Amino acid sequence: MNSNKKAARIVGVLFILAAVSAVAGLLLYDPILKGPDYLIKGSEHYNQVILGAVLELILVVSAIGTATTMFPLLRKYNETIALWHVCFRFLEAVVITIGIISVLSLLTLSREYVAGGFTDIASYQVSGTLLKAIHEWTFLLGPNFMLGINTMMYSYIFYKSKLVPRFISILGMTGATLIFICAFLVMFGVIEQVSLWGGLLAIPVAANEMILAVWLIVKGFNVSAIDLLSTKKKESANLNF
Repeated sequence: MNSNKKAARIVGVLFILAAVSAVAGLLLYDPILKGPDYLIKGSEHYNQVILGAVLELILVVSAIGTATTMFPLLRKYNETIALWHVCFRFLEAVVITIGIISVLSLLTLSREYVAGGFTDIASYQVSGTLLKAIHEWTFLLGPNFMLGINTMMYSYIFYKSKLVPRFISILGMTGATLIFICAFLVMFGVIEQVSLWGGLLAIPVAANEMILAVWLIVKGFNVSAIDLLSTKKKESANLNF
């Protein structure tokens, strides 16, 4: 029981850390991702952009941490989905990491442009446009597409096992569906990811992560659900014997 409580608290803290680092990292990227003069602004705000990259690396570690910490418990209820969750969470982390690399490459491009005396701007802008596009696609596929899949998987196990209250699981599955829909709407150009509709569709999944995080830190996993599983396994072992 103590190990389950410890795991629950770790997962809760990691969820909060992932959310904070994701938002803060994106805000710190503003000078190099927004505005027509990003080739100049990026170099001027070098340390700020680097800090944003560090925070996103913390996001990567936190995302993987939530999956690997929950896996030993989730596998007891559905090993296949629990394993899928770990694999897709790693894939989400890889996509986010590619986005980080694109921003750091853009930062190098900005410094080279400034050091070169602002010459041959056309070629620099072509490279800059490509790197910004890579970040935009990874920002869509990681925090939206992959996040929807991952949230649906662990929320489904939570719903079936009752490890957390049902309303949290339902909110998670609802949020996962909406953020998944949002990803497709953005991909087909129906809405912008950073827009009113994009924000509204992302609210439920964000609310689910924060409510789940607080619940796990304060209450932990449902002890009755864990005890019930242990009892069923003992009864099954006795019958087989």
